[in-house]
Amino acid sequence: MTQTRTSDVGRLARFPSSRITKWFVVGFWLLVLAAAFGPAGKLQGVLNNEAVAWLPTDAQSTQVVKQITAFQSKNEFPAVLVYERPAGVTRADLVSVAAQVKQLNGLGPVRHDSIGPIPSRDGKALQVIVPVDMGTNGWEKLPATVDDMHAIARSSPAGLSMHVTGPVGYSADSADAFSGIDGKLLYSAMAVVIVILLLTYRSPVLWLIPVVSAGTALFVAQGVIYFLAKDDTLTVNAQSSGILTVIVFGAGTDYALLLVARYREELRRHEDRHEAMAFALHRAGPAIFASGSTVIAGMLCLLVATMNSTKGLGPVAAIGIAIGLAVMLTLLPALLVVCGRWIFWPVRPTYGSYDHTRDGVWARIGARIARAPRRTWVVTSVLLAVASLGVLQLNAVGLQNKDAFYTTPESVVGERVLARHFPAGAGSPVMVLANANRTTQVGIALRSVRGVASVGDPVTRGGRSLIQATLTSAPDSDAATRTVDRIRSAIAVVPGADAIAGGDTATRADTLRAAANDNVRIIPLILAVVLLILVLLLRAITAPLVLIGTVVLSFGAALGLSSLAFRHVFGFAGADSSLPLFVFVFLVALGIDYNIFLMTRVREEAREIGTRRGALVGLAATGGVITSAGLVLAGTFAVLGTLPVVTFAEIGVAVALGVLLDTLVVRPVLVTALNLDLRGRTWWPSRLASQDAELDAAPLPAEEGAPTLEPAH
Repeated sequence: MTQTRTSDVGRLARFPSSRITKWFVVGFWLLVLAAAFGPAGKLQGVLNNEAVAWLPTDAQSTQVVKQITAFQSKNEFPAVLVYERPAGVTRADLVSVAAQVKQLNGLGPVRHDSIGPIPSRDGKALQVIVPVDMGTNGWEKLPATVDDMHAIARSSPAGLSMHVTGPVGYSADSADAFSGIDGKLLYSAMAVVIVILLLTYRSPVLWLIPVVSAGTALFVAQGVIYFLAKDDTLTVNAQSSGILTVIVFGAGTDYALLLVARYREELRRHEDRHEAMAFALHRAGPAIFASGSTVIAGMLCLLVATMNSTKGLGPVAAIGIAIGLAVMLTLLPALLVVCGRWIFWPVRPTYGSYDHTRDGVWARIGARIARAPRRTWVVTSVLLAVASLGVLQLNAVGLQNKDAFYTTPESVVGERVLARHFPAGAGSPVMVLANANRTTQVGIALRSVRGVASVGDPVTRGGRSLIQATLTSAPDSDAATRTVDRIRSAIAVVPGADAIAGGDTATRADTLRAAANDNVRIIPLILAVVLLILVLLLRAITAPLVLIGTVVLSFGAALGLSSLAFRHVFGFAGADSSLPLFVFVFLVALGIDYNIFLMTRVREEAREIGTRRGALVGLAATGGVITSAGLVLAGTFAVLGTLPVVTFAEIGVAVALGVLLDTLVVRPVLVTALNLDLRGRTWWPSRLASQDAELDAAPLPAEEGAPTLEPAH
């Protein structure tokens, strides 16, 4: 059994694994964790869920939010209370609701008088619009305010129902859905990871080390992001906070699995566990570092997004991955060598013991692929391409409020009641700001627009006027979006008006356009960045181009199959406009990890035994751990489905499916078959491509009928 001395590896690999410095590494991270633990718990308190934090910076709806402060707080939104009596509203009902309005005006967040009660034309409903201002960070307190409104409505006469809808109603239901999001996702992800690690390691104790390391990375990342968000250096919202938990825990555990697998392999070759870890870090560390760097680079590409919510996610996720990478390359190896071989109990990898991966299931699969590699990759590519056609079923044009949740929350019920008795756009008007001296002309232009039900009287302050236009269509419908486009075209031609249109419907229109623009700009950028990293890592052009092609196929198949599932299995009405971009970012940035880990191992082996044989050794050596890593990542993203929000569920399902495709089909079958078919051309134009011909002259095990391959040391 050949041993490699720690003097043969670099200092960086020796530092966390040596007999003395391992204690400094553990002590350092204990101090960092102690310092970050408190701030991490405060992250929810500095989340910015204001509309401006999500909208495109240069959109008209964003400009309206900023300019409307002359008329009302930018944090003021209407709660639409709709009262209904199917038999007809009585005089007692009117008196009761009028009394309730006075009580509603006395609520803390209500700074201006409410409007109403407004009777419906059919005489069966009343409407009250309550302006609610929860302040900058009051999003999570909205459910309590809605509860106060219901408490006031309990004095209504028997038979008169009340529902809260409109922007405040939907925001309150969203706040309920996201309540405790970090805890829900953390515990769900932890449970998934623990189960998979127990099945992977078959050890009752080893799973603790990766979980503790991943938890450390998450808390430190949350602490760092808290300070950046507190000082307004970074904008963090509920979406990016939730994804941070999933991505750090999932990717961090993946890196842990990859390192532990190589460490266990080296423990069979080295008597000293410190030497084994140093060599494992020396060999696997660069691949893990490259994988993490690819994810970081991919996430930072989001900085060019026009949507502020997407732009903010980039640095949040990048910070999380960077800290996770640092923890897994320092704290994890230090903890493993501190614990010793017993941590693998009951199956300890002793020096000189046999490595069963050499003739395991992936070795046998590799031998079968080797019999007809070209036919294998052609058939696999065609099947993936056919699966990609399912994307034609993807309706990624945004979700209406009524379709945004699994369940039917009160705000959706209220909207249905409102639509039965009032104009569909009541309670969510289009907000038009114009110069005061052109108010009359702008009002005339608004009234001439098809789809506008009514135009309110202008309110003028400081040379600008606010005009509210109620639409005939539901504010979150495609018809309303088209009406906003007509409104903007009509007011834009009023000379000297400088008119702009905002409000909920305008926000939806701007969001859809920004998301479509981001898809076109960011997806090619991420592909270019990942391709560059692969070229530098593999020192070739052919292999990176091949890997990029397989990743695109994997993404297309995942999105296609997910689209079919969304429509025909889950019954979702559509998809969020940002879904394709998010799925692409997570699948390419995270999914490329497995290809990097496989291909760096194949390259390592190809230098000694040729590409064909190296491809089979690489598959046999990494197949099990990459599959386990894929299951962990797929499982952690799937926990997004624990939130009753359709958008999160769709991201979770699509990414989980894509990761499983990548780890079970694309990486072991498609990439391996391509390596076997291309042989030395895989590494063109590097020197390895020319050296490979001589090494590849020997027959493959499949040709010899041999059951195993001996990896290069």
